[in-house]
Amino acid sequence: MSDWIKKCPQAAQDYLVDRRLDEVECIVPDIAGVARGKAMPASKFAHQSHFYLPNSIFLQTITGEWTDNPAGAFTEPDMILEPDFSTATAAPWTADWTMQVIHDVKDQAGNLVPIAPRNVLKRVVDLYKAEGWTPIVAPEMEFFLVARNTDPNQPIIPPMGRTGRRAAAKQAYSMSAVDEYGKVIDDIYDFAEMQGFEIDGILQEGGAGQIEINLAHGDPIQLADQIFFFKRMIREAALRHDCFATFMAKPIEGEPGSAMHIHQSVIDENGDNIFSDANGAETETFLHCIGGLQRHLPAVIGLLAPYVNSYRRYIPDFAAPINLEWGRDNRTTGLRVPISSPAARRIENRLAGMDCNPYLGLAATLACAYLGMKEKQMPRPEYLGDAYSGTDELPANLGDALDLLAGHDPIRDVLGEQFCVVYEAVKRNEYKEFLQVISPWEREHLLLNV
Repeated sequence: MSDWIKKCPQAAQDYLVDRRLDEVECIVPDIAGVARGKAMPASKFAHQSHFYLPNSIFLQTITGEWTDNPAGAFTEPDMILEPDFSTATAAPWTADWTMQVIHDVKDQAGNLVPIAPRNVLKRVVDLYKAEGWTPIVAPEMEFFLVARNTDPNQPIIPPMGRTGRRAAAKQAYSMSAVDEYGKVIDDIYDFAEMQGFEIDGILQEGGAGQIEINLAHGDPIQLADQIFFFKRMIREAALRHDCFATFMAKPIEGEPGSAMHIHQSVIDENGDNIFSDANGAETETFLHCIGGLQRHLPAVIGLLAPYVNSYRRYIPDFAAPINLEWGRDNRTTGLRVPISSPAARRIENRLAGMDCNPYLGLAATLACAYLGMKEKQMPRPEYLGDAYSGTDELPANLGDALDLLAGHDPIRDVLGEQFCVVYEAVKRNEYKEFLQVISPWEREHLLLNV
């Protein structure tokens, strides 16, 4: 066994027992959360401490276009990528024995590159650590299994189940609905076990072919790494069974959207939840956290809802919040306080879409909570009724969301000004591209009627 493999998690070492490693994928998540990097023979990786990629990987839009570098000339200088062996995990769907390793992204002086999404999350976590706090998160992943769609002009439809019928909607929590595509679920479980990932539960959501996977609570960076790996793994499991897995926020017209609900709490240096006092009651810090989320979330919606499609999810009565209200055990509010013991007291941010980059989604919600606790921001009174009947408090589109990010200095200070400038440039480029596309709705209703 190579010396570097001994630095890897036990699951990665177990995967290679009695096997000859063929290839290592050296990867880094880009602005969209897409894996970029290089694959190389394992023999070469064993003798290489780092490799290089241009900084332009963080200036690329989801369509593959390039955004001008807002920080200067577009010269594509190399960054240094160093392996983080704690992230090493199997790629069990490949034909040969392959490992994936996420790399730290540094500049040529050895500093973490501030525009790399994983480094943005590290920056926010370090702000917590400076206060003696440790943030804890538990993400929920919603996604759709859909029929293969090879023509973007055709609508997305549910997949065919084992009964020979299309997956049905409005079957939330149905075990029979999950069984319809049980072979995909089986592969997801098998892949997760080989990768060393713990699944807290899998259930059927309200959409046709919509599934939710819950992950156990833990460190934000480790959980973001897992979601990054999970997205790729779930797509591969679906392809094995002649369907697609999509993490679009709203892939099917008339169906609910897919969220990445984020449960968050904070522990102190003694391991105690700072949202509960010695008697188990809610603390003022708990309320300050909610207050910070209410005050600052509008400025980060552009990170939680990063595409034009994301805003199709924010529709009343489609299981997605349209507000910044908070309530105990109230799923109509954007901020929900689940039933829990004092030690597990937490806040669930229900605004993030599953299409967001997990590193940026977690960084954004933790940033808002951090600011609230530092500012001692009190929340509005708890919302006791149906919050869908209230006022829509979210930006209506990506352009409006980016305007809020551009004008909000506290969030820019926490996430880093350089990152915010680059992120805004990439997203405005994507939004501009979208506005040049003529939709079927426009052709149907405007072509001959106006």
